[in-house]
Order: sequence, then C-alpha cells, then structure tokens
Amino acid sequence: MLSFLGGPRDTPSSLPGQSHGGSSNAWKLLSSGAAIGAGLTSVVLAGSSVLATYFARRVVTPVRFREEDLFILAVAGMEDERRVVLPANEDTTVEGTYSLYFDGGRGHARIGKIRSYAPGEDTVLRDVEEVYSGDLTTAVRGWWSGAVYPHPSYLGLDWAEAYVPVDGGSAPAWLIPSSKDGTSRTWAIMVHGRGVTRTEGLRAARTTAEIGLTSLLISYRNDGEAPAADDGRYGLGMTEWRDVEAAMEYAFTKGARDVVLFGWSMGGAISLQTADLSRHKHLIRALVLDGPVINWIDVLAHQAKLNYIPVAVGRLGQLLLTHPWGRSLTGLGAPVNLKSMNWVERSDQLDTPTLIIHSSADEFVPSGPSRQLARNNPGLVSFVEFPAGRHTKEWNVDPQRWDRTVQNWLAPLLASQDFPQPRLRSEPPKPSA
Repeated sequence: MLSFLGGPRDTPSSLPGQSHGGSSNAWKLLSSGAAIGAGLTSVVLAGSSVLATYFARRVVTPVRFREEDLFILAVAGMEDERRVVLPANEDTTVEGTYSLYFDGGRGHARIGKIRSYAPGEDTVLRDVEEVYSGDLTTAVRGWWSGAVYPHPSYLGLDWAEAYVPVDGGSAPAWLIPSSKDGTSRTWAIMVHGRGVTRTEGLRAARTTAEIGLTSLLISYRNDGEAPAADDGRYGLGMTEWRDVEAAMEYAFTKGARDVVLFGWSMGGAISLQTADLSRHKHLIRALVLDGPVINWIDVLAHQAKLNYIPVAVGRLGQLLLTHPWGRSLTGLGAPVNLKSMNWVERSDQLDTPTLIIHSSADEFVPSGPSRQLARNNPGLVSFVEFPAGRHTKEWNVDPQRWDRTVQNWLAPLLASQDFPQPRLRSEPPKPSA
C-alpha cells in the first residue's frame, strides 16, 4: 500500500484573537470583528472541505504512475558481483531481499544484502542479485518494492496463464500447480494489495506449491490488469470481493474442492469480505493475511496523521466515503460501509480459521487491530508478529520464518478431511448478500 497522500502539509492553526476598543467604537468593532471572523471561519471550513475531499478521493482512486522517489547514486562492480549505492532511508537500511524498479517500471532489479552502512551515514551499499530487465547502470531514479519476482517463470515452477470471468470481461491470473502431483484439490487464491499487482503473491508461490496447493494469483477490478469497475474507484473490499468469488468459481470448475485465501494489505480486507459475503464462503478452508487492513477506520486515521491532516478533516473524509451524498465528490458508485469492515468490532462474526502475519514496524497499516482481533477471537485467529519489515515486507526480511509459519499453521488444516464439497449448480446463482 502506498501512502495515500503527498499533499498539503500546512493547515490552518487557529483564528486570530479579537481585540476590544473603547465604548464609543464597541459595536462597530464587534460587528466588523464578527464579519471578519465569519469570513475566516468560512475560509477555514471551505479549506477543510477541499482537503477532506482530496483525502477521500486519494483513498479510492487508483494511481497508475508510481513516483520514482529513490535516487540511484551509483552502480559498481562486474555483473556477477554488482552493487548499488542508494540513499540511506527507512526502507533501504532494512536487511532482506527487495526490488528496485526504475525507468518508469520498465527496469527491474533484485536487491539483496547490505554491504556497508552505519547509522548516521547518508548512503547504503547493497548487492544486486539479479537484473531482470533494463540497464541499471544508466538509471538515475527508481522506487523500492517488496514484490521481488516479476513473473512466475523466475521461480523455477510450472505455470500457466489463466483468465477468470468477471464483470466486464476476463481478469488475467497466473496458475501455479502444486509441486507434489499437480492435482491439488485445495487451491490458494492470492489477493494482492492496493496500488500493486499479482506479482505481490509470487513471494508465497513456492511455499504453497511445496505443501501441495495449486495457486491462482489473481487480478481484480481497477488494479490496471482486470476490467475496471464502472466508477473506476477502489471499494476497499466492498466491491473487489466479487472478483475473488469469481476466482473461486473458476477454481471449482478446474477441480478444486476448497480454497485458502491469501491476502496482502487491502487484499486482506478483500479476503475478509469474501469470507463474510460469498455464497461459497463455506468452501474457504482458511485465510492467510499479511499486513492486512482489519479496520479501515483505524487505517484512515493513521494515514491522515501521516500526512499532517487534522483529525476533524480526516473524519470528514471518512464521512464522504460512507454517505451517499459524498459520491459526487469521491466519484464512488456507491458509499463504502467502513463499519462493516471493522473486524475488531465484528471479531465474533469471523468463523474462518485465520492466520495473520504482521510486522510491528509496519508504517502504513498499524498492527494493533490485527493483534486485537486475535485476542478477541483466539479460537480461530492466530497472530504472528515480525519485529522488522515495513508494510507487507515480512517475507522479504525473513523468508524462512514466513514460509515455516505458513506451512506449520496450514498443515493440520489441510490434513483434515472434515470439510464440505463444492456444490456447483447449473441454475443461475442466487444474489449475494
């Protein structure tokens, strides 16, 4: 998930105090002061409304062009031992394996071990493990990402293109069969987060293949690959879950008996909505959520704070998202029910076994709601905290622990045979809730 805003950081603080003149001018000064005060109040309210609208629109509007906000200072060494010099910041100074995209996303390199860095330095030297595309030696700017692999072909696993029928056409997906026998009856459906693509799920593809799951890495409405919704806006999970349900139905036609939903960030919110609303929810064996949005109200308040937006303005932005009269300002086809996606409050209504992996260092989606959901529903929700790794980058920091956590948690669930069979009907499906 990207920071929703990069907008105004200067906000009105307080209105000027009113001065008091002599008795002969008292009414004149009070009336003029009232007029000035009313004018300033109108200006402040108008400014707040504009900022709230900007905030709300940024939350639900897909961004098609990623800002190249990271300077590439130098590239040194030969191809087999190439290293890159980058500015030292909160991303580049965390150990692990990451991606460096450049040249407008046409270039892509996998970045590994830190070779030199000490607190207080302005630069960091890291290994370049592989350049997938582009010429890194001529790159000047780029961006940092946790999506390490550009395509399933780089994983050493079998794969095929798939197309899931959805509203408005077909959504492209990658199908990666189980490495055990290729005929898995349980499929992993991987749901990426906001502002990224299905490449995000490739980090988990080896894990699922090794434990006998066929994986379907999907695209969904408004992500730039699947057909766009009529309003061209994110529903924050309220609309996207229907594309996950369509992916489940595709899996069932290919022989799947049940599914495990994997969701990253907003993909976690989408997965929870699917488990709540889908007519096939009884066939969701488990949820595996990484840095998920458990409570949008909490996340939006955190995003407002990150972007120096006053609390009242942030709440007004939430109001615009949730009420029908805000649609003309946000562009949403329908209001978003944020309360229905507050799973801390609805913890007793979550009846699907759920694993949540969340870093305490997550800068965009705080881990508190994830932890609280597990406390509220300990019988079904397991919470595993990673001490390092920024948003949805737990795997990048410690892939062995991530893989082990997922495999050990899923193994007993997958071993159980006490699970319903899919009931594929020839008659038209009933309307969803």
